[in-house]
Amino acid sequence: MTHEGAPLLIDAVMPEPDAAVAAHVIVRKEPSATYRAAIELDFLSVSTPLLDAAMWARGVPERLGRRPSVPPARLVLSQGDPLPGWLVLGEQEDHELVFGAIGKFWQPAIEWRDVARDQFEAFREPGWGKIAAAFVVTPYGQASSLLTYECRTATTDPASRRRFLRYWRLVRPFVAHILRATVHTIREHAEHGDG
Repeated sequence: MTHEGAPLLIDAVMPEPDAAVAAHVIVRKEPSATYRAAIELDFLSVSTPLLDAAMWARGVPERLGRRPSVPPARLVLSQGDPLPGWLVLGEQEDHELVFGAIGKFWQPAIEWRDVARDQFEAFREPGWGKIAAAFVVTPYGQASSLLTYECRTATTDPASRRRFLRYWRLVRPFVAHILRATVHTIREHAEHGDG
């Protein structure tokens, strides 16, 4: 089934983000294999020295507050909602998977807001931000794929937007690095069967 020219689900979920970043990579596998590697990725397997240091730093407030959370053993989208607050928002099989969360992620200790899948798009309660992320796979030549990992963020009111955009200026390079590391890990799993 071709998805060429079809609207993206992420466009319906979050058409006007306050911020967005994306990473792309060519995968030398057909789209269905690339898509399967993306949705079966264990996010905890994505590792670089910078990513590991950033995640350690992000957890410092929890550790200092003596409220450390127990990390999950695995973080896989195809096995359901990956973490509290996060949920799968839509899927076009072998082409696009959209997932998201609502939270106050600009705070030292992130506060997540659980909502039902059908409430995500319309959620407008002041004081929150919404993240929509997507894996999109499209054909590239005869036997390859183009894998895109996009992350969009929108806030629910002007004060939250100001707080988020200050935070975003600081973390955008790290988020871009995480997206690049993720698509490269998916490519490795797809091309070498490690996933």
